[in-house]
Amino acid sequence: MKKAVVTGGTHGMGLAIVRELLSRGAEVVLTGRNERNIEEARTALKGEKAHVVRSDAASMADIAALGDFVGEHLGSVDYLFVNHGIAQFAELAEVTEEAWDRHFAVNTKGAFFTVQRLAPLLNEGGAVVFTTVANDVVFPGLSAYSASKEAMRAFAHVLSVELLPKKIRVNSVAPGYIKTPTMGVADLSEEERREFERQGDESTPLRRNGTVEEVAAAALFLAEGATFTTNVELAVDGGFAQGLGGH
Repeated sequence: MKKAVVTGGTHGMGLAIVRELLSRGAEVVLTGRNERNIEEARTALKGEKAHVVRSDAASMADIAALGDFVGEHLGSVDYLFVNHGIAQFAELAEVTEEAWDRHFAVNTKGAFFTVQRLAPLLNEGGAVVFTTVANDVVFPGLSAYSASKEAMRAFAHVLSVELLPKKIRVNSVAPGYIKTPTMGVADLSEEERREFERQGDESTPLRRNGTVEEVAAAALFLAEGATFTTNVELAVDGGFAQGLGGH
């Protein structure tokens, strides 16, 4: 039986990854911060081999506690999916220092130190899969988010080398427009979400938003199927990264 950790696993793409892992017989520790999402995940996954843990990726204390929990309940881990993240719209003049710091605390610092804490628990030949963002999809108003994800890309490249002695592969899945309950951005109104989805349908070369299941399939391929692949970013973006569409 495989064992996995999925951060940001209580909703959207993360929950889809969790469900796919469970369908394959894995035991999974998944994290979230939003209490409503946590309780809904606990209810939905009741009876499954799933452990739902409240954890704020920006908190070093929570990251340490997550490592302790994983060590106690799983012992060792085959796959680590670093999927958590936040995104908030703000045009250039509206970006605050607090918002900038929060994006980097969660998306960048949180991702790095989660891997640092859990890497000793990863089995030889295991895999780390980061969730980044499609390179050629430009989202006006998401400069802090985009910058934090680019930083994640940079250290993912370095970690793919540093973890080679344990034959741990480090790859990334890079979604474009994906239909999720929040469309990936906090605090949008229902009307704004519909407009965001419409923009995705219009600007994506395949002329539709992707599904969370498609992202999960790509993430699981990188973890389980791509056993001779490391330091790769797999685009799940309907053709943007392949130069098939404009911004």
